[in-house]
Amino acid sequence: MANLYTVLSDRFLINPSRIALKTPDNTWTYQQLHDLVGQMANWLDTLALAPGARVAVQVEKTPQALALYLATVRAGFVYLPLNTAYRESEIAYFLDNAKPAVFVCDTNHFVWAQPLSMQSGVAHTATLDASGQGSLMTAIDTCESDYSDANSRDADLAAILYTSGTTGRSKGAMLTHRNLISNAQTLNDYWGWQSDDVLLHMLPIFHIHGLFVACHGALYAGAQMVWLPKLDVNAALKYLPSCSIMMGVPTYYVRLLAETAFDRELTQKMRLFVSGSAPLLIDTFQAFEQRMGQAILERYGMSETGMLTSNPYQTESEQRIGSTVGKPLPGVDVRVVDDNQNTCVADQVGHIQVKGPNVFVGYWEMPEKTREEFTADGWFKTGDLGRWGGKTAQGQAIPANYLSIVGRSKDLIISGGFNVYPKEIETIIDDMTGVLESAVIGLPHADFGEAVVAVVVAQPDVAIDTEQLQQQLKRTLANYKVPKEIHLVQALPRNAMGKVQKNLLREQFSR
Repeated sequence: MANLYTVLSDRFLINPSRIALKTPDNTWTYQQLHDLVGQMANWLDTLALAPGARVAVQVEKTPQALALYLATVRAGFVYLPLNTAYRESEIAYFLDNAKPAVFVCDTNHFVWAQPLSMQSGVAHTATLDASGQGSLMTAIDTCESDYSDANSRDADLAAILYTSGTTGRSKGAMLTHRNLISNAQTLNDYWGWQSDDVLLHMLPIFHIHGLFVACHGALYAGAQMVWLPKLDVNAALKYLPSCSIMMGVPTYYVRLLAETAFDRELTQKMRLFVSGSAPLLIDTFQAFEQRMGQAILERYGMSETGMLTSNPYQTESEQRIGSTVGKPLPGVDVRVVDDNQNTCVADQVGHIQVKGPNVFVGYWEMPEKTREEFTADGWFKTGDLGRWGGKTAQGQAIPANYLSIVGRSKDLIISGGFNVYPKEIETIIDDMTGVLESAVIGLPHADFGEAVVAVVVAQPDVAIDTEQLQQQLKRTLANYKVPKEIHLVQALPRNAMGKVQKNLLREQFSR
Protein backbone atom coordinates (compact mmCIF):
# COMPACT_ATOMS: atom_id res chain seq x y z
CA MET A 1 0.00 0.00 0.00
CA ALA A 2 0.96 3.64 -0.16
CA ASN A 3 -0.28 7.17 0.31
CA LEU A 4 -4.09 7.14 0.20
CA TYR A 5 -4.16 9.92 -2.38
CA THR A 6 -1.71 8.07 -4.61
CA VAL A 7 -3.96 5.00 -4.57
CA LEU A 8 -7.06 7.06 -5.41
CA SER A 9 -5.46 9.26 -8.08
CA ASP A 10 -3.81 6.29 -9.83
CA ARG A 11 -7.37 5.17 -10.49
CA PHE A 12 -9.24 8.38 -11.30
CA LEU A 13 -6.45 9.84 -13.47
CA ILE A 14 -6.84 6.94 -15.90
CA ASN A 15 -9.37 9.27 -17.53
CA PRO A 16 -8.55 12.79 -16.30
CA SER A 17 -11.13 14.45 -18.55
CA ARG A 18 -13.99 12.55 -16.90
CA ILE A 19 -16.31 14.65 -14.74
CA ALA A 20 -15.46 14.30 -11.03
CA LEU A 21 -17.93 16.74 -9.49
CA LYS A 22 -21.09 18.33 -10.75
CA THR A 23 -22.51 21.12 -8.61
CA PRO A 24 -25.63 23.20 -9.28
CA ASP A 25 -23.30 25.93 -10.57
CA ASN A 26 -20.24 24.22 -12.01
CA THR A 27 -18.55 21.09 -13.30
CA TRP A 28 -15.10 19.81 -12.30
CA THR A 29 -13.05 17.27 -14.21
CA TYR A 30 -10.68 14.95 -12.43
CA GLN A 31 -7.76 16.85 -13.89
CA GLN A 32 -9.09 20.14 -12.48
CA LEU A 33 -9.60 18.55 -9.08
CA HIS A 34 -6.12 17.02 -9.17
CA ASP A 35 -4.55 20.37 -10.05
CA LEU A 36 -6.35 22.12 -7.20
CA VAL A 37 -5.24 19.41 -4.78
CA GLY A 38 -1.67 19.95 -5.97
CA GLN A 39 -1.86 23.70 -5.33
CA MET A 40 -3.19 23.15 -1.81
CA ALA A 41 -0.55 20.51 -1.05
CA ASN A 42 2.18 22.91 -2.16
CA TRP A 43 0.69 25.61 0.08
CA LEU A 44 0.78 23.25 3.06
CA ASP A 45 4.45 22.58 2.34
CA THR A 46 5.20 26.31 2.44
CA LEU A 47 4.06 26.32 6.08
CA ALA A 48 6.98 24.07 7.06
CA LEU A 49 4.77 21.81 9.16
CA ALA A 50 6.22 19.04 11.29
CA PRO A 51 5.69 15.42 10.18
CA GLY A 52 2.26 14.21 11.30
CA ALA A 53 0.92 17.74 11.78
CA ARG A 54 -2.87 17.98 12.10
CA VAL A 55 -4.97 20.14 9.80
CA ALA A 56 -8.31 20.95 11.47
CA VAL A 57 -11.14 21.98 9.17
CA GLN A 58 -14.61 23.36 9.91
CA VAL A 59 -16.06 24.59 6.63
CA GLU A 60 -19.13 24.16 4.47
CA LYS A 61 -19.26 21.45 1.82
CA THR A 62 -17.65 22.67 -1.42
CA PRO A 63 -15.35 21.17 -4.08
CA GLN A 64 -12.57 23.24 -2.50
CA ALA A 65 -13.24 21.60 0.88
CA LEU A 66 -12.91 18.15 -0.69
CA ALA A 67 -9.66 19.24 -2.35
CA LEU A 68 -8.30 20.41 1.01
CA TYR A 69 -8.93 16.98 2.53
CA LEU A 70 -7.20 15.27 -0.38
CA ALA A 71 -4.30 17.74 -0.30
CA THR A 72 -3.75 17.10 3.41
CA VAL A 73 -3.35 13.34 3.00
CA ARG A 74 -1.41 13.80 -0.26
CA ALA A 75 1.12 15.98 1.56
CA GLY A 76 1.44 13.44 4.38
CA PHE A 77 -0.40 15.36 7.08
CA VAL A 78 -3.39 14.37 9.23
CA TYR A 79 -6.88 15.60 8.38
CA LEU A 80 -9.22 16.56 11.23
CA PRO A 81 -12.79 17.32 10.02
CA LEU A 82 -15.09 19.13 12.43
CA ASN A 83 -18.88 19.24 12.33
CA THR A 84 -20.09 22.56 10.94
CA ALA A 85 -22.72 22.72 13.69
CA TYR A 86 -20.13 22.91 16.48
CA ARG A 87 -20.15 26.12 18.48
CA GLU A 88 -17.19 28.14 19.74
CA SER A 89 -16.90 26.31 23.08
CA GLU A 90 -16.93 22.94 21.32
CA ILE A 91 -14.26 23.98 18.80
CA ALA A 92 -12.07 25.20 21.66
CA TYR A 93 -11.94 21.64 23.06
CA PHE A 94 -10.86 20.11 19.74
CA LEU A 95 -8.14 22.70 19.14
CA ASP A 96 -6.79 22.23 22.66
CA ASN A 97 -6.93 18.45 22.42
CA ALA A 98 -5.65 17.81 18.91
CA LYS A 99 -3.13 20.70 18.84
CA PRO A 100 -3.44 21.19 15.06
CA ALA A 101 -0.85 23.26 13.22
CA VAL A 102 -3.49 24.58 10.80
CA PHE A 103 -7.13 25.53 11.33
CA VAL A 104 -9.29 26.32 8.29
CA CYS A 105 -12.64 27.81 9.24
CA ASP A 106 -15.60 29.49 7.61
CA THR A 107 -15.01 33.15 6.85
CA ASN A 108 -17.98 34.08 9.03
CA HIS A 109 -16.37 32.37 12.03
CA PHE A 110 -12.95 33.96 11.74
CA VAL A 111 -13.79 36.64 14.32
CA TRP A 112 -13.89 34.04 17.09
CA ALA A 113 -11.81 31.31 15.45
CA GLN A 114 -8.65 33.41 15.25
CA PRO A 115 -8.51 34.15 19.02
CA LEU A 116 -9.21 30.46 19.74
CA SER A 117 -6.38 29.46 17.43
CA MET A 118 -3.95 31.80 19.15
CA GLN A 119 -5.07 30.57 22.56
CA SER A 120 -4.55 26.93 21.54
CA GLY A 121 -1.22 27.52 19.83
CA VAL A 122 -2.46 26.93 16.28
CA ALA A 123 0.23 28.42 14.04
CA HIS A 124 -1.83 29.03 10.90
CA THR A 125 -5.49 30.01 10.47
CA ALA A 126 -7.16 30.36 7.07
CA THR A 127 -10.71 30.79 5.81
CA LEU A 128 -12.89 29.06 3.23
CA ASP A 129 -16.52 30.05 2.76
CA ALA A 130 -19.58 28.34 1.29
CA SER A 131 -18.82 29.77 -2.16
CA GLY A 132 -15.33 28.25 -2.18
CA GLN A 133 -13.57 31.55 -1.51
CA GLY A 134 -11.46 32.83 1.36
CA SER A 135 -7.90 33.47 2.47
CA LEU A 136 -7.00 29.84 1.67
CA MET A 137 -7.83 30.34 -1.99
CA THR A 138 -5.90 33.61 -2.08
CA ALA A 139 -2.88 31.89 -0.53
CA ILE A 140 -2.79 29.04 -3.05
CA ASP A 141 -3.21 31.34 -6.06
CA THR A 142 0.54 31.48 -6.70
CA CYS A 143 1.20 27.81 -5.89
CA GLU A 144 2.08 25.31 -8.61
CA SER A 145 -0.22 22.40 -9.33
CA ASP A 146 2.57 19.85 -9.84
CA TYR A 147 3.29 17.94 -6.67
CA SER A 148 5.17 14.82 -5.63
CA ASP A 149 3.02 12.76 -3.25
CA ALA A 150 4.41 12.23 0.23
CA ASN A 151 5.91 8.80 0.75
CA SER A 152 3.44 7.80 3.43
CA ARG A 153 3.66 4.38 5.08
CA ASP A 154 0.74 2.09 5.82
CA ALA A 155 0.86 2.90 9.52
CA ASP A 156 1.05 6.69 9.10
CA LEU A 157 -2.02 8.60 10.25
CA ALA A 158 -4.29 10.01 7.53
CA ALA A 159 -7.18 11.33 9.62
CA ILE A 160 -8.52 11.78 13.12
CA LEU A 161 -12.28 11.56 13.58
CA TYR A 162 -13.70 12.66 16.89
CA THR A 163 -16.41 10.47 18.33
CA SER A 164 -18.35 10.48 21.58
CA GLY A 165 -16.72 9.23 24.74
CA THR A 166 -18.11 7.32 27.71
CA THR A 167 -17.42 10.24 30.03
CA GLY A 168 -18.76 12.86 27.68
CA ARG A 169 -15.27 13.71 26.38
CA SER A 170 -14.92 13.34 22.64
CA LYS A 171 -12.30 10.83 21.57
CA GLY A 172 -10.17 11.20 18.44
CA ALA A 173 -10.14 7.95 16.46
CA MET A 174 -6.80 7.71 14.62
CA LEU A 175 -7.13 6.25 11.12
CA THR A 176 -4.13 5.27 9.02
CA HIS A 177 -3.60 5.27 5.27
CA ARG A 178 -3.91 1.47 5.39
CA ASN A 179 -7.24 1.67 7.26
CA LEU A 180 -8.80 3.94 4.63
CA ILE A 181 -7.28 2.26 1.58
CA SER A 182 -8.39 -1.22 2.61
CA ASN A 183 -11.99 -0.11 3.18
CA ALA A 184 -12.13 1.82 -0.12
CA GLN A 185 -10.87 -1.17 -2.09
CA THR A 186 -13.17 -3.63 -0.35
CA LEU A 187 -16.30 -1.54 -0.88
CA ASN A 188 -15.35 -0.82 -4.48
CA ASP A 189 -15.48 -4.53 -5.23
CA TYR A 190 -18.36 -5.45 -2.93
CA TRP A 191 -20.74 -2.76 -4.17
CA GLY A 192 -19.77 -3.08 -7.82
CA TRP A 193 -18.49 0.46 -8.42
CA GLN A 194 -17.88 1.37 -12.08
CA SER A 195 -16.33 4.42 -13.73
CA ASP A 196 -19.67 5.29 -15.38
CA ASP A 197 -21.48 5.44 -12.02
CA VAL A 198 -22.99 8.74 -10.92
CA LEU A 199 -23.29 9.17 -7.14
CA LEU A 200 -25.88 11.52 -5.67
CA HIS A 201 -23.83 13.01 -2.81
CA MET A 202 -25.91 14.97 -0.29
CA LEU A 203 -24.07 13.84 2.85
CA PRO A 204 -21.86 16.10 4.99
CA ILE A 205 -18.12 15.61 4.55
CA PHE A 206 -17.08 15.91 8.21
CA HIS A 207 -18.44 12.40 8.82
CA ILE A 208 -17.10 8.97 7.83
CA HIS A 209 -20.17 8.20 5.69
CA GLY A 210 -19.90 11.20 3.41
CA LEU A 211 -16.14 11.74 3.44
CA PHE A 212 -14.75 8.21 3.33
CA VAL A 213 -17.46 5.76 2.25
CA ALA A 214 -19.06 7.94 -0.42
CA CYS A 215 -16.13 10.04 -1.68
CA HIS A 216 -13.56 7.25 -1.63
CA GLY A 217 -15.98 4.99 -3.48
CA ALA A 218 -16.44 7.46 -6.32
CA LEU A 219 -12.80 8.55 -6.45
CA TYR A 220 -11.44 5.01 -6.50
CA ALA A 221 -13.80 4.11 -9.33
CA GLY A 222 -13.17 7.35 -11.22
CA ALA A 223 -16.94 7.93 -11.10
CA GLN A 224 -18.90 11.17 -11.05
CA MET A 225 -20.41 12.79 -7.97
CA VAL A 226 -23.42 15.10 -8.09
CA TRP A 227 -22.21 17.37 -5.31
CA LEU A 228 -25.03 18.96 -3.31
CA PRO A 229 -24.33 20.96 -0.12
CA LYS A 230 -26.96 19.09 1.92
CA LEU A 231 -30.21 17.16 1.70
CA ASP A 232 -32.51 19.06 -0.66
CA VAL A 233 -35.51 17.00 -1.74
CA ASN A 234 -36.28 19.15 -4.78
CA ALA A 235 -32.67 19.01 -5.93
CA ALA A 236 -32.59 15.26 -5.33
CA LEU A 237 -35.67 14.78 -7.51
CA LYS A 238 -33.98 16.87 -10.20
CA TYR A 239 -30.73 14.89 -10.29
CA LEU A 240 -31.90 11.35 -9.48
CA PRO A 241 -32.80 10.51 -13.11
CA SER A 242 -29.12 10.87 -14.08
CA CYS A 243 -27.71 9.02 -11.06
CA SER A 244 -26.97 5.36 -10.40
CA ILE A 245 -26.02 5.38 -6.68
CA MET A 246 -27.33 7.25 -3.67
CA MET A 247 -26.02 7.14 -0.12
CA GLY A 248 -27.97 8.59 2.75
CA VAL A 249 -29.12 8.31 6.34
CA PRO A 250 -32.67 7.11 7.10
CA THR A 251 -33.93 10.70 7.19
CA TYR A 252 -33.20 11.07 3.48
CA TYR A 253 -35.35 8.10 2.54
CA VAL A 254 -38.21 9.13 4.80
CA ARG A 255 -38.35 12.54 3.17
CA LEU A 256 -38.06 11.21 -0.38
CA LEU A 257 -40.87 8.73 0.23
CA ALA A 258 -43.07 11.66 1.24
CA GLU A 259 -42.83 12.89 -2.38
CA THR A 260 -45.18 11.32 -4.92
CA ALA A 261 -42.70 12.18 -7.69
CA PHE A 262 -40.20 9.77 -6.13
CA ASP A 263 -41.04 6.62 -8.08
CA ARG A 264 -39.58 3.89 -10.27
CA GLU A 265 -39.77 5.94 -13.45
CA LEU A 266 -37.72 8.73 -11.88
CA THR A 267 -35.01 6.32 -10.73
CA GLN A 268 -34.67 4.02 -13.73
CA LYS A 269 -30.87 4.35 -13.72
CA MET A 270 -30.48 3.81 -9.98
CA ARG A 271 -28.78 0.52 -9.15
CA LEU A 272 -27.98 1.06 -5.49
CA PHE A 273 -29.52 2.91 -2.55
CA VAL A 274 -27.38 2.71 0.60
CA SER A 275 -28.44 3.65 4.13
CA GLY A 276 -26.30 3.94 7.22
CA SER A 277 -25.17 6.02 10.21
CA ALA A 278 -28.47 5.34 12.04
CA PRO A 279 -30.96 2.47 12.27
CA LEU A 280 -33.34 2.21 9.34
CA LEU A 281 -36.87 1.59 10.57
CA ILE A 282 -38.46 -1.53 9.10
CA ASP A 283 -41.48 0.53 8.03
CA THR A 284 -39.21 2.72 5.89
CA PHE A 285 -37.44 -0.32 4.45
CA GLN A 286 -40.72 -1.98 3.46
CA ALA A 287 -42.36 1.17 2.10
CA PHE A 288 -39.30 1.86 -0.05
CA GLU A 289 -39.14 -1.66 -1.44
CA GLN A 290 -42.83 -1.66 -2.26
CA ARG A 291 -42.70 1.64 -4.11
CA MET A 292 -39.31 1.39 -5.81
CA GLY A 293 -39.09 -2.32 -6.58
CA GLN A 294 -35.67 -2.62 -4.95
CA ALA A 295 -34.50 -2.79 -1.38
CA ILE A 296 -32.29 -0.28 0.40
CA LEU A 297 -28.87 -1.75 1.20
CA GLU A 298 -28.23 -1.25 4.91
CA ARG A 299 -24.68 -1.59 6.22
CA TYR A 300 -22.86 -1.23 9.52
CA GLY A 301 -19.78 0.75 10.39
CA MET A 302 -18.38 3.33 12.76
CA SER A 303 -15.80 6.09 12.90
CA GLU A 304 -13.19 3.76 14.40
CA THR A 305 -13.48 1.10 11.72
CA GLY A 306 -15.08 2.30 8.53
CA MET A 307 -17.52 -0.24 7.14
CA LEU A 308 -17.73 -3.65 8.78
CA THR A 309 -20.75 -5.46 7.35
CA SER A 310 -23.16 -5.03 4.48
CA ASN A 311 -26.29 -6.53 3.09
CA PRO A 312 -25.53 -8.11 -0.31
CA TYR A 313 -25.19 -6.03 -3.44
CA GLN A 314 -26.04 -8.96 -5.69
CA THR A 315 -29.59 -9.94 -4.83
CA GLU A 316 -30.08 -12.78 -7.33
CA SER A 317 -28.82 -15.38 -4.85
CA GLU A 318 -28.98 -13.47 -1.55
CA GLN A 319 -31.60 -11.22 -0.01
CA ARG A 320 -31.38 -7.83 1.62
CA ILE A 321 -33.22 -8.18 4.88
CA GLY A 322 -34.65 -5.19 6.70
CA SER A 323 -33.50 -4.67 10.30
CA THR A 324 -30.22 -6.49 9.58
CA VAL A 325 -26.84 -5.15 8.51
CA GLY A 326 -25.82 -8.18 6.50
CA LYS A 327 -22.56 -10.13 6.46
CA PRO A 328 -18.99 -9.18 7.38
CA LEU A 329 -17.16 -7.58 4.49
CA PRO A 330 -14.28 -9.52 2.91
CA GLY A 331 -11.19 -9.25 5.10
CA VAL A 332 -13.21 -8.12 8.14
CA ASP A 333 -13.73 -10.44 11.11
CA VAL A 334 -16.78 -9.97 13.33
CA ARG A 335 -17.64 -11.92 16.45
CA VAL A 336 -20.44 -11.74 19.02
CA VAL A 337 -19.50 -12.72 22.57
CA ASP A 338 -21.18 -12.82 25.97
CA ASP A 339 -19.99 -11.02 29.11
CA ASN A 340 -17.41 -13.77 29.68
CA GLN A 341 -15.98 -13.53 26.14
CA ASN A 342 -17.62 -16.79 25.09
CA THR A 343 -18.85 -16.99 21.50
CA CYS A 344 -22.59 -16.49 21.24
CA VAL A 345 -24.73 -19.05 19.47
CA ALA A 346 -27.21 -18.07 16.75
CA ASP A 347 -29.98 -15.75 17.98
CA GLN A 348 -28.09 -15.00 21.21
CA VAL A 349 -27.48 -11.33 21.91
CA GLY A 350 -23.95 -10.36 22.80
CA HIS A 351 -21.18 -7.80 22.39
CA ILE A 352 -19.95 -7.11 18.86
CA GLN A 353 -16.18 -7.18 18.44
CA VAL A 354 -14.25 -6.70 15.20
CA LYS A 355 -10.83 -7.15 13.65
CA GLY A 356 -9.32 -6.26 10.29
CA PRO A 357 -7.07 -3.88 8.31
CA ASN A 358 -9.84 -1.26 8.52
CA VAL A 359 -9.80 -1.05 12.32
CA PHE A 360 -8.25 2.11 13.76
CA VAL A 361 -5.01 2.15 15.75
CA GLY A 362 -6.32 3.92 18.84
CA TYR A 363 -7.62 7.13 20.36
CA TRP A 364 -5.58 10.33 20.13
CA GLU A 365 -3.66 10.99 23.35
CA MET A 366 -5.69 8.32 25.18
CA PRO A 367 -3.47 5.22 25.53
CA GLU A 368 -5.38 3.87 28.54
CA LYS A 369 -8.74 4.26 26.79
CA THR A 370 -7.30 2.56 23.72
CA ARG A 371 -6.17 -0.42 25.79
CA GLU A 372 -9.63 -0.63 27.41
CA GLU A 373 -11.37 -0.81 24.04
CA PHE A 374 -9.33 -3.73 22.70
CA THR A 375 -9.39 -7.30 23.98
CA ALA A 376 -6.22 -9.14 24.97
CA ASP A 377 -6.31 -10.98 21.64
CA GLY A 378 -6.61 -7.78 19.60
CA TRP A 379 -10.34 -7.39 18.88
CA PHE A 380 -11.97 -3.94 19.04
CA LYS A 381 -15.00 -3.67 21.31
CA THR A 382 -17.56 -1.74 19.27
CA GLY A 383 -19.86 -1.07 22.23
CA ASP A 384 -22.79 -2.39 20.20
CA LEU A 385 -24.97 -5.36 20.99
CA GLY A 386 -25.95 -7.74 18.23
CA ARG A 387 -26.83 -11.27 17.21
CA TRP A 388 -26.32 -13.65 14.33
CA GLY A 389 -29.36 -15.08 12.58
CA GLY A 390 -32.65 -15.38 14.42
CA LYS A 391 -35.85 -13.87 13.08
CA THR A 392 -37.06 -10.40 12.24
CA ALA A 393 -39.89 -8.82 14.23
CA GLN A 394 -42.16 -9.89 11.37
CA GLY A 395 -41.11 -13.53 11.80
CA GLN A 396 -38.81 -13.76 8.76
CA ALA A 397 -35.90 -16.15 9.25
CA ILE A 398 -32.50 -14.46 9.11
CA PRO A 399 -29.49 -16.43 7.76
CA ALA A 400 -27.00 -17.41 10.44
CA ASN A 401 -24.23 -15.28 8.87
CA TYR A 402 -26.32 -12.08 8.91
CA LEU A 403 -25.77 -9.63 11.77
CA SER A 404 -28.50 -7.61 13.48
CA ILE A 405 -27.76 -4.65 15.75
CA VAL A 406 -30.08 -4.78 18.74
CA GLY A 407 -28.73 -2.00 20.92
CA ARG A 408 -25.70 -0.28 22.30
CA SER A 409 -23.88 -1.13 25.45
CA LYS A 410 -22.52 2.38 25.44
CA ASP A 411 -25.17 4.96 26.08
CA LEU A 412 -24.92 6.54 22.65
CA ILE A 413 -27.71 8.21 20.66
CA ILE A 414 -27.50 8.40 16.86
CA SER A 415 -29.79 11.15 15.61
CA GLY A 416 -29.90 11.96 11.89
CA GLY A 417 -26.61 10.12 11.44
CA PHE A 418 -24.81 12.13 14.14
CA ASN A 419 -23.49 10.69 17.38
CA VAL A 420 -24.85 12.28 20.54
CA TYR A 421 -23.54 11.34 23.97
CA PRO A 422 -26.09 12.05 26.72
CA LYS A 423 -23.52 12.85 29.42
CA GLU A 424 -22.43 16.02 27.64
CA ILE A 425 -26.01 17.34 27.48
CA GLU A 426 -26.89 16.19 31.00
CA THR A 427 -23.90 18.05 32.41
CA ILE A 428 -25.05 21.29 30.78
CA ILE A 429 -28.71 20.87 31.82
CA ASP A 430 -27.78 19.97 35.42
CA ASP A 431 -25.82 23.21 35.67
CA MET A 432 -28.82 25.34 34.68
CA THR A 433 -30.71 27.41 37.22
CA GLY A 434 -33.54 25.51 38.88
CA VAL A 435 -32.49 22.04 37.65
CA LEU A 436 -31.83 19.31 40.19
CA GLU A 437 -30.84 16.56 37.76
CA SER A 438 -31.53 15.25 34.28
CA ALA A 439 -31.36 12.20 32.07
CA VAL A 440 -31.02 12.29 28.29
CA ILE A 441 -32.31 9.38 26.21
CA GLY A 442 -32.87 8.47 22.59
CA LEU A 443 -36.35 7.57 21.36
CA PRO A 444 -37.30 6.07 17.97
CA HIS A 445 -38.03 8.74 15.40
CA ALA A 446 -39.30 8.14 11.85
CA ASP A 447 -37.17 10.94 10.39
CA PHE A 448 -33.98 11.00 12.46
CA GLY A 449 -33.75 7.34 13.49
CA GLU A 450 -33.53 8.50 17.09
CA ALA A 451 -34.62 11.76 18.70
CA VAL A 452 -32.74 13.30 21.61
CA VAL A 453 -35.12 13.66 24.59
CA ALA A 454 -34.34 15.17 28.01
CA VAL A 455 -36.08 14.19 31.24
CA VAL A 456 -35.60 16.86 33.91
CA VAL A 457 -36.17 17.04 37.67
CA ALA A 458 -36.60 20.56 39.06
CA GLN A 459 -35.26 21.74 42.37
CA PRO A 460 -37.87 21.91 45.14
CA ASP A 461 -40.42 24.69 44.72
CA VAL A 462 -38.93 25.78 41.36
CA ALA A 463 -40.99 26.05 38.18
CA ILE A 464 -39.02 25.31 35.00
CA ASP A 465 -40.03 26.65 31.61
CA THR A 466 -39.05 23.83 29.23
CA GLU A 467 -39.22 26.05 26.15
CA GLN A 468 -36.83 28.54 27.74
CA LEU A 469 -34.51 25.73 28.76
CA GLN A 470 -34.50 24.45 25.18
CA GLN A 471 -33.62 27.93 23.87
CA GLN A 472 -30.69 28.09 26.30
CA LEU A 473 -29.41 24.77 24.99
CA LYS A 474 -29.66 25.99 21.40
CA ARG A 475 -27.24 28.77 22.24
CA THR A 476 -24.74 26.30 23.70
CA LEU A 477 -24.95 23.12 21.65
CA ALA A 478 -24.96 22.06 18.04
CA ASN A 479 -28.58 21.83 16.87
CA TYR A 480 -28.55 18.04 16.47
CA LYS A 481 -27.64 17.70 20.17
CA VAL A 482 -30.49 19.89 21.41
CA PRO A 483 -33.35 17.77 22.84
CA LYS A 484 -36.41 17.63 20.61
CA GLU A 485 -38.54 17.19 23.73
CA ILE A 486 -38.05 18.08 27.39
CA HIS A 487 -40.20 16.32 30.00
CA LEU A 488 -40.51 17.31 33.66
CA VAL A 489 -40.76 14.53 36.28
CA GLN A 490 -40.77 14.39 40.08
CA ALA A 491 -37.87 11.92 40.24
CA LEU A 492 -35.72 9.73 38.00
CA PRO A 493 -36.14 5.95 38.36
CA ARG A 494 -33.04 4.33 39.89
CA ASN A 495 -31.90 0.80 40.72
CA ALA A 496 -30.52 -0.37 44.03
CA MET A 497 -27.08 0.94 43.14
CA GLY A 498 -28.46 4.40 42.44
CA LYS A 499 -28.03 4.19 38.68
CA VAL A 500 -30.70 5.89 36.60
CA GLN A 501 -32.79 3.29 34.76
CA LYS A 502 -32.97 4.85 31.35
CA ASN A 503 -34.73 1.80 29.93
CA LEU A 504 -37.76 2.70 32.08
CA LEU A 505 -37.66 6.28 30.83
CA ARG A 506 -37.57 5.07 27.23
CA GLU A 507 -40.61 2.89 27.88
CA GLN A 508 -42.47 5.72 29.58
CA PHE A 509 -41.91 8.42 26.96
CA SER A 510 -42.03 6.32 23.81
CA ARG A 511 -45.72 5.57 24.32
